[in-house]
Amino acid sequence: MPVGLPKVPFLILEAEDEEASWVDIYNRLHRQRSLFLFQSLDYQITATLLGLMVFLTREDKTRDHWVFINSRGGLVLCGLALFDMIRKAPPYTYTMSLGAAHSMGSLVLSAGEFGERIASPLVRVMLHQPNCGFLEPDREVHLDGDEVKSLRDLVTKCYAQRTGKSWTTVFADMQMDYLMSARQAKIHGLVDVVGGVYDPTKKISPKF
Repeated sequence: MPVGLPKVPFLILEAEDEEASWVDIYNRLHRQRSLFLFQSLDYQITATLLGLMVFLTREDKTRDHWVFINSRGGLVLCGLALFDMIRKAPPYTYTMSLGAAHSMGSLVLSAGEFGERIASPLVRVMLHQPNCGFLEPDREVHLDGDEVKSLRDLVTKCYAQRTGKSWTTVFADMQMDYLMSARQAKIHGLVDVVGGVYDPTKKISPKF
């Protein structure tokens, strides 16, 4: 079995007379504007994704981005930063969820271009109100109560804008963990397309 990331050949267009060099598969996919959020959002992964989007946009503003998501959520401020970048990076950014898009992962998923936000058939999507996990253990909650409320209202507003639902409806949905299937996420307005239909009762004949 191969050890480490697989490598694929990559030919630089500006140097077509040279031989292709071997790069890891994610480097190659990044060059094709395919980005991956496959962990909880923290400052490191957010900085990496933002840096890639800035670099690729400056390199060529005419090519669309794809962001593939399998994330259980993460830090609110990181989710908002990525949400803003997806909305502003030219020309368009498409999002696709695979596996899970929970909490801030679902917010990032909703940020994709309208009509191009895709959920895989078996994905689980969840939204809930932000937790005040950034508070230090020895601090009183009321000292940061206004900031927590402000972030909750801001996240609610972002969901409302991207789903077409009223602020009040989204606020009520976020009072507890609201877990949805791909089709329920489409009805809710978080995604636009369910990518294919999976029928667990259908028997598939093996091919030889």
